[in-house]
Amino acid sequence: MSRFYSQALGARDRSKFASGNEKIDHYFRAVVSQDVKRNYAACYILTETESEKLAGFYTLSASNIPLAEIPSEMAGNLPRYPTVPAVLIGWLARDVAFEGQGVGAMLLYDAIARICASPIGAHAIFADAIDDAAAAFYRKHLFTPFAAKPKNLFLPLATARRLIDEGP
Repeated sequence: MSRFYSQALGARDRSKFASGNEKIDHYFRAVVSQDVKRNYAACYILTETESEKLAGFYTLSASNIPLAEIPSEMAGNLPRYPTVPAVLIGWLARDVAFEGQGVGAMLLYDAIARICASPIGAHAIFADAIDDAAAAFYRKHLFTPFAAKPKNLFLPLATARRLIDEGP
């Protein structure tokens, strides 16, 4: 049996979730349900199997990346449409009780696997890092920052599929 399982948010007490970032905590406790109801985002949670404690969450939304912002070496074979279809990981956080246990990577790989298994057309995964530490986390997992906006990063789906094969 796995230590954690992931699922869509559903009805869940989120009042005790604490990531260490008040902006993230407020979003998860008070706003995410509205985003899910309005179809602005899908939210998935990672739960510890034995304790049923909420370990973390992430959101996914449809997005796009301006073609002009993709480095030329990566944009070479892309169609010349003004934007490239992408999936946005808008929010991703783990509870402080699980710090140092690889939960952030588990959340990211769960999101990547979910995106890769989805039958939608997307060329990349886009992440909007909340701070420099989050941007470093994404870079560690092969996301490339945009030159003009280093806290905005992307990962081509072809690279994401290789990551899933290799695991966190």
